[in-house]
Amino acid sequence: MFKTILLPSDGSEMSKAAAVAAIELACTLGASLVAMSVAEPYPYSPYVEFGAVIDVQVYADAMQALAHAHVQEIAAAAAAKGVPCTTHVSTSFSPSDEIVDMAQQYKCDLIFMATHGHGGLQRLLLGSQTQRVLAHAAMPVLVFR
Repeated sequence: MFKTILLPSDGSEMSKAAAVAAIELACTLGASLVAMSVAEPYPYSPYVEFGAVIDVQVYADAMQALAHAHVQEIAAAAAAKGVPCTTHVSTSFSPSDEIVDMAQQYKCDLIFMATHGHGGLQRLLLGSQTQRVLAHAAMPVLVFR
């Protein structure tokens, strides 16, 4: 059925719960995992002159380290269950595009991802990465809630 499962993670509690469920599913199916995390670059603003200046490289390094920590945590949990796991970290302003691209690159036949369930104004303003993945993925997407 499913042999390679893409598991995106942002390190949130919901993503951690999804990782536990995805590892169990992979274990049951005899599938492998591709754990991925997307480090979002610093959002540049034309108003930076009027506010505090942040060291963009320090920010980028911190986001990369955080993303690596997310996937390493998943890889360790997968290894403990005997599930093969590859890790991938990328940088993008569009995590949903990266998720869809990585699913294709790694020839995944399932994307297993969490949703945060934002509603109302927050969903309108921020959008939903999960919703974007659902709209653009060419393979099944299992949304963990």
